[in-house]
Amino acid sequence: MRFTAPVCILVGLAVVFQAAVAQPEESCANPVTVAQACKGASDTHHGVDYDHCLRSLSTDQRSGEAVGIHDLAILATKLAIEHAASTESKISDLAELEALEADPKKRARFEHCLEQYGGAADQLRDALDNLQARVYGRALELIMASLGASQSCEDAWQGADKGTMPVAAHDREYDRMAHIAVGFTHAAS
Repeated sequence: MRFTAPVCILVGLAVVFQAAVAQPEESCANPVTVAQACKGASDTHHGVDYDHCLRSLSTDQRSGEAVGIHDLAILATKLAIEHAASTESKISDLAELEALEADPKKRARFEHCLEQYGGAADQLRDALDNLQARVYGRALELIMASLGASQSCEDAWQGADKGTMPVAAHDREYDRMAHIAVGFTHAAS
């Protein structure tokens, strides 16, 4: 039993060494590319499609300024905020047009979706503040909470006369970008 303490110390050092070798620290000398970040996010998060992630972030000029996963998490969150705000705006425009018909069910559906996307945009802005302060756990909680907006809005439109949600494409794009933000934030933490 005298060898227990030295063995534990050696095992502990081996684990620390392995962790240091397995995950090198992100820095300017060791940047994470958009492709690497998208691959990691798609491998670990079912809601992230690699091709969509790569296409969405590579075409955004701001991705060239991102040095590592922290910067890419911030960018993905900004893009999710933009998509949430765009979807909210589109819903607001459609709600104004539908107000002329005075269908209370449609109006209630639009109001529900407006509330959901307004809340999602607020949560994402708070998440962005936390990301910038490197408070990853709270940022991740907020981004994940914002994911409920798209599903809730879709649920509100189930059973509608036309059978489809009028902003389905916006809704889907928001959901995909928010999932990317989750994947990148998780990797940054």
